[in-house]
Amino acid sequence: MSRPSRPVAITCGEPAGIGPEIAARAWAALSNDIPMVWIGDPRHLPQDVPHRVIDSPDEVIAPSADALPVLPHPFDSAALPGVPQPGHAQGVIDVIARAVDLVQTGAACGVCTAPIHKKALQDGAGFAYPGHTEYLAALAGVDDVVMMLASDQLRVVPATIHIALDQVPQALTPMGLRRTIEITAQELQNRFGIARPRIAVAGLNPHAGEGGSMGRQEIDWIAPLILEMQGEGFALTGPLPADTMFHARAREGYDAAVAMYHDQALIPIKTLDFDRGVNVTLGLPFVRTSPDHGTAFDIAGQGRANPTSMIEAIKLAWQMGQKT
Repeated sequence: MSRPSRPVAITCGEPAGIGPEIAARAWAALSNDIPMVWIGDPRHLPQDVPHRVIDSPDEVIAPSADALPVLPHPFDSAALPGVPQPGHAQGVIDVIARAVDLVQTGAACGVCTAPIHKKALQDGAGFAYPGHTEYLAALAGVDDVVMMLASDQLRVVPATIHIALDQVPQALTPMGLRRTIEITAQELQNRFGIARPRIAVAGLNPHAGEGGSMGRQEIDWIAPLILEMQGEGFALTGPLPADTMFHARAREGYDAAVAMYHDQALIPIKTLDFDRGVNVTLGLPFVRTSPDHGTAFDIAGQGRANPTSMIEAIKLAWQMGQKT
């Protein structure tokens, strides 16, 4: 494997959660293969993790097997596993911004973000965004981004994300769905190397509306939009009943699926491949991945957290970063 000088930048995430420990275990698993740098307060790492404080990502010119490279970002206190502290909130936010700056200036090949706790950030620092995805879009200065959940078994994109279910029909618009499909297709080409991506589009309603008896969005505008985009050269199928889209034979027919709302997308991938799912933000001018789970306060600091999703997220950030 080639060893270029741009590492994957890993953010600390919520210090009271499992982020620091899964980052440390991911480094141990990948330390011979992928250059990486962890950004955060070294006090928040597990005590038995060898680490080396550096001044710049330029010091990470190859995988570091002896110690985890750390770009220090001091917080006001040590972490208490399972108990988020208001004084840490701004530091968590600032570390994300710092990682984005590194990748935008070319010092890192991609960003892998450890889980944050949105309420802790809102309570401690007035965090004004629903989640990571929206904050990253603001930092990048882009309006349209797409959240993809990816594993070896499935890639799936929700057209609407962090909103209540009763808001979905109003939030779902022809222009919004079009942009989701366009960004997904473009990024599958640019970041995943798929020349002509095949995208399956779910219906909004049960049985994709069943001829209008269970909802008319499919007839009124989803199917016409798909037909229009097919005429523009997009390889689309749908709208399809969501309950028959995700079995093994169906998944062979597409490279990614576009779902209409959060749980319609996340339930299948978490059922199929819970430990290996990776969150990828598409539409940014840089690579960003994240493990597909939360802070897990209930097991933080106990050495029980499964690092597999973080390992897969770092690997995917590295692979995508080589295409930029």
